[in-house]
Amino acid sequence: MKLKANIATSDNGFIFNPATGDSYTSNTIAAFILALMKAGKADADIKLELLDTYDVEATALERDWEDWLLQLKDANLLEAK
Repeated sequence: MKLKANIATSDNGFIFNPATGDSYTSNTIAAFILALMKAGKADADIKLELLDTYDVEATALERDWEDWLLQLKDANLLEAK
């Protein structure tokens, strides 16, 4: 999934959608994921990096990844397919 091109993010976890005026804050891990998404990394590559960087089981990551994408979709931060 791709983050919309106009979504602004910061290293400290601030997220801003200029199209809607909505802003959000995220934790360190979410900011890490958003940076990878903005860099154009594929979902599979991001998951591999998360597995290498953080102490997480692959099954837990898959479950949390689906939840993460739903949250981004609900916040209107993802590009339409």
